[in-house]
Order: sequence, then C-alpha cells, then structure tokens
Amino acid sequence: MKRALLAIFIALTTNTLAHADTQSIVDTPYVQEALTHGAIIWDVRNEADYKKGHIPGAINIGDVGKVLRDDNSEDYIEQGKIEKILSNAGIDPGKEIIVYGNKGDPFVYFAQVTMQYFGGKNASVYHGGIDDWTASGKATSTEPTVLAPVKLSLKVSTDVTVNTAEVLKRLKNRNVQIVDVRTSKEFSGEDIRALRGGHIPGAINIPFEQNWVDPDAPKKLAKKEVNNKDGLTLKSKEQLKALYAKLDASKETVVYCQSGVRASETAAVLKDLGFKKVKVYDSSWLGYGNTLSAPAQDVNYFNVGALNGRLAAIQQHIDILEKQLAEIKTAK
Repeated sequence: MKRALLAIFIALTTNTLAHADTQSIVDTPYVQEALTHGAIIWDVRNEADYKKGHIPGAINIGDVGKVLRDDNSEDYIEQGKIEKILSNAGIDPGKEIIVYGNKGDPFVYFAQVTMQYFGGKNASVYHGGIDDWTASGKATSTEPTVLAPVKLSLKVSTDVTVNTAEVLKRLKNRNVQIVDVRTSKEFSGEDIRALRGGHIPGAINIPFEQNWVDPDAPKKLAKKEVNNKDGLTLKSKEQLKALYAKLDASKETVVYCQSGVRASETAAVLKDLGFKKVKVYDSSWLGYGNTLSAPAQDVNYFNVGALNGRLAAIQQHIDILEKQLAEIKTAK
C-alpha cells in the first residue's frame, strides 16, 4: 500500500514539475508534448480554415476576433455571452491551453490575453501555428474535435488589462511606461483610425511587426515576393532584448494599439523577456482617441467632409462603369 501511494505521489509531483515552467510562447515540440498530457489546443481561425486542416485534437469556435468582440466597438461582447460560448466549447481558462492560428497572427495573442483576463494562468501561444506545424511534416485532421461542455463562472483578473480611466491616472506616473505598437503613421496622426489621430503623451512607438524576423513579410507575401511565412518568425531573444532595450523591465508597462490585438502580441513578448508588470490597454487608441478630453500628442482630426467627398467621387465612377456595362450588354 505504501509503495502504491509513493508511486502516485511521485507521478503527480513529476507531472507538476514538468509543467510548472509553462512558457508564454511555445514551439512545435512543446505542442506535441502538450497533446500527450491533455492540454486544450485552441485553433482561433475561422471555421472554413479549421475544416481544411488543423492540429489533431484542436477545438474551434470560429474566428476569435469576430466571435468574442463587438464589430463596432472592437471591445469584448457581454461577459455572459462569452461565458456561454467558452462553456459550450469546453474551454476552461483554468486548464492548460495552447492557442494557435496562422503564423504571426496577433489575434492568437488576443485569445491568450482573453484567457488571462478571465483568470487563466496557463495559456500559451504557438506563434508558428498551423504553418510551422505543417512545415515540420506533422499530420493534420479535418475531423472537428468536440470537448465536453464545462460549467464556468468567469471572473475578471485586474492585473491583465487597463481601461481609459486607468491609463489617464498613469500619465504622470514616472514608474509607468507606455508602448504604442501601431505603425509610425498611426502614431504620428497621419493615419487616423478614430475621431482623431495621434498618440498618448509620452508613449514610445515600437510597431509590433518589429517583433518579427522580417517586419515587411506581410507586404512581401501579398506581392508574392516570397512564398513562405518564415519572415513572420519571432526574432531571437537577444534581438528582442535589443529592440526593447530602452524600456525598464522593472516598471509597469502599458501596451496599446488600435483595439488591443496587436498590443497583445507585444505584451506576450515582453513577458517572455522578463517584464513582470505588463498590461494591455484593451480599448487602446479606439477608446483613447475617441475620448476627446484625454490629452494627446500629434493630434490630427478626422475630416468627415473630405471622406464624404471621396466616397461621392468613388460612387460617381461606379455609376459610370455600371452605365457603360449596361450599354455593352444592350449592344450584344
């Protein structure tokens, strides 16, 4: 009896130690091993891509950015609805969860932050996603995985995100650093994506694409200048440390973008580098830029009249083309 109890104790202790050092960003071998001990593998792509091929055993609830967020505000939908969706899918934030999608997709990190936001302490991102999985010769499945529903009572963790009011309180706090991960044009106010453009006073601009080996990889892929996604691989830790060398890892770090998605990736990278007090500004510039009383730098306001003029010109061109098309059909 004593031997049996000792064996059980050793097995439990070994399992605990094996997964006590769970990483925030993981690779293919890590995912392989996680599959053997029952970790939840969550594919956050749309249903169509999931059905074409996914990691065997992975579950899917559709495009996470559309399922869990409001299309207009880009904030989370009602907590009760999220609780129901996750419960029905068997996604328990309290379990070990590995999230993946397409390589480099920041929405994968958004899903990770969502798990952390609802109290999850063991959520990792497989940055290479389905691209690295297939490139390494691993098998995929087209059969959907269905987990047993779980009963959830989600509670929000206060140390994962901040809101606009909390950001405003931190503006004059020298122990808080703010990182803007948008493009340089968004940061300077040239590219306006809210009622006004610009950035939060004192923010440091480090576009999230700089985390990748080749920040221009998406453009090259679109132009078919490259035929693989190797450029979306994260830089080495040494390179990332150099990228964020101006930041103080001991200070609280607030990361923001347009709506919190791109910021989620940089937040995970910073945590992986040893930053202990990293928070994502969930509403990001969409919330801050639309709060006109909030101080901002490089402010440039959205010109509704100019936009209406451009839309009218586009509609005029469409009308002309439709008329010409109708004349061609009549002539035939």
